[in-house]
Amino acid sequence: MSIRTLFATRFYEDDLGDAALLEELEEACRDLAREDRAGVAWSKAHGYRGYTSYASLNDLPSRDPRFADLVRLLNKHVARFAEACAFDLGGRRLKLDSLWVNVLKLGGAHSGHIHPHSAVSGTIYVATPPGAGALKLEDPRLPLMMAAPTRLPHADESHATFVYAEPKPGSVFLWESWLRHEVVPNAAKGERISISFNYR
Repeated sequence: MSIRTLFATRFYEDDLGDAALLEELEEACRDLAREDRAGVAWSKAHGYRGYTSYASLNDLPSRDPRFADLVRLLNKHVARFAEACAFDLGGRRLKLDSLWVNVLKLGGAHSGHIHPHSAVSGTIYVATPPGAGALKLEDPRLPLMMAAPTRLPHADESHATFVYAEPKPGSVFLWESWLRHEVVPNAAKGERISISFNYR
C-alpha cells in the first residue's frame, strides 16, 4: 500500500531580524494612524476597528525611508519563499505590488479573504500584545469537500481545516495569495500593529 500527500500548501515563518527597524516601524505606523485623515475616515466609514492605510496610501516605501528599509528585507524573505515554492520566474524576481499598515484596536478583526492579482502575500507583525490573536488560515479544499466528514484533531497540520499561526513582534508570515485567511478579533487591551503586503 502507498499513501502520498499531494498538493501541499507552503507557509513561511521567520523573524524580520532587525529589532531597531521594528521599533522605528511601530512609531511610523502610529504616526500614520494619527495623521492619515483619509485612512482614518475610510476605516471609520467601513467599520474597521482601528486604522488601516489600505485605501488611502499606496506609496509608503517612497514616502518614508523606514518602509523602504522594510521592503529591502522583505524582498529577501519573499525570494526565499518563491524558491521554496519552486516558482518558475524565468530569472526574474517577484516585485512588491502593495503595502499597507493595520492598527487594530480591541475587537478589531478582518474576515476571511484572499488577495487577487498577486502571487505572494504576507504580514510583518510590529506589535502583538498578549491576546492580540493569530492569523487563521483555511484549508483551500474546504469549498470542494461537499459531503466529506469532518476530520479528527491531529498533530499533523495538513489534516486541519484551519491552522492558527501565532505571531510575535518581528514575525514575517508569507503565503500564496490564493490561500484564504483571516485576522481573528484582537482581544488585547493594546493595539495590534501589522504591515501587510502583496508581491506579483
